[in-house]
Amino acid sequence: MARVLIVGAITVLGLASCGANRPGGVELVPSVASRSQALPTDLPPMKAFAGSRTDQPTRPNSEIAGDFLDLAFELESGRTLPVLSRFEGPVTLALRGEAPASMRADLDRLIGRLRSEAGIDIRVGTDGRPASTKPASITVEVIRKRELQRVVPNAACFVAPNVSSWAEYKRARYADRSDWTRLTSREQMAVFLPGDVSPQEMRDCLHEEIAQALGPVNDLYRLPDSVFNDDNFHTVLTGFDMLILRAFYAPELASGMTRSEVAARLPGLLARLNPAGGTGMPRAGTPTPPAWKTAIETALSGAGAPPDRRDAATRAVEVARNEGWHDTRLAFSLFALGRLNLGVNSDLALTAFREAERIYAAVPATRLQAAHMGVQLAAHALSMGNAETAIAIADSHMAPVKQAENAALLATLLMIKAEALDLRGRDAEAQLVRLDSLGWARYGFGSDAEVGARLAEIAAIAPRVRS
Repeated sequence: MARVLIVGAITVLGLASCGANRPGGVELVPSVASRSQALPTDLPPMKAFAGSRTDQPTRPNSEIAGDFLDLAFELESGRTLPVLSRFEGPVTLALRGEAPASMRADLDRLIGRLRSEAGIDIRVGTDGRPASTKPASITVEVIRKRELQRVVPNAACFVAPNVSSWAEYKRARYADRSDWTRLTSREQMAVFLPGDVSPQEMRDCLHEEIAQALGPVNDLYRLPDSVFNDDNFHTVLTGFDMLILRAFYAPELASGMTRSEVAARLPGLLARLNPAGGTGMPRAGTPTPPAWKTAIETALSGAGAPPDRRDAATRAVEVARNEGWHDTRLAFSLFALGRLNLGVNSDLALTAFREAERIYAAVPATRLQAAHMGVQLAAHALSMGNAETAIAIADSHMAPVKQAENAALLATLLMIKAEALDLRGRDAEAQLVRLDSLGWARYGFGSDAEVGARLAEIAAIAPRVRS
């Protein structure tokens, strides 16, 4: 299954700069010249997250069991998987292609987490070779982004069954052995990801695609705390994800089991693995109507004319409200509506982001999602010259962003804070914060050109006049 290009890059500039470009619109930017910010000649070293996440699932086991069943026995397309499939026995992994040093370090961290948190016997050989003389269970092949998207246009990266190389995948992609619904166990999986993108994007692909090579191949928009969600807010495996994978490889389960057989074992299994979640039979989640999924995917897929995509986002919000949702699906619909109205209708975008932030901020499990709304609101405050508000918003979201290991979002918040500190005349502090942001930006955005572009974009929305 593929990591789809839906949300993509963090967009912050529209609220701050779009008013003047919208005929008849309310201008949100003060009528002052914007400032510029040059990229330092000597950039600080790239930063990376060294620790591991320690968050634990907070939802009841009965709800988690329902999520497990939907993740394990359905595909993103809606097709049903007749039986559970997994690797039986130790899992080996081989890395092929030109993998940067940062990717190898992130892969080592991920393998360590899968072993310690999910209890999976998985290892990678020296220099990326299989950890045995047998063919690798999972092959991770690094290719160029252009080549990957030439074959699978809307994918950032993806996993495929019963192949071990890019060449083999291209030959077998339409063969029966590449059909997930025919799997009764897993013997060989291949993950394909680009090596010419930012370190963070490579890491995100490693987490989601290796997790899907091992376990669920479905994504559920209703999940607030998981990478198994096409909203792409969570990009590093969470405590919930590790629990799902630990359950996938628990001795109570085996390849070939049906949904009903797995459902009968889940209550006791989850009570053992997650005692704090209590007991109870699997509880079905609120179904997501196809009309909403079609609307949200049309809105954020990147295809289609902008007016059509905005209309689709509006339909997604309408469906969510008609369904009576007050969860992540309504908030995500509002986020999509806000993003697509950046540069078009600033008032609507700002209102949508504010409502989405209120929904996300109300639940601890969605503090990261709230931070994605917060970066929009902080950018807006900065553009209006409200430096203290921008600083307060940025500071309030730092902790969940660091916990989620999202360097791109962290760098953007720090850049906004630095510009706001400049507005307040706190130049020395602003320079320290800006230098900190650049280290994270090198991991989150990649090339020096991308880092410089983001720095300039944030500087451009700040008014030159100090508050």
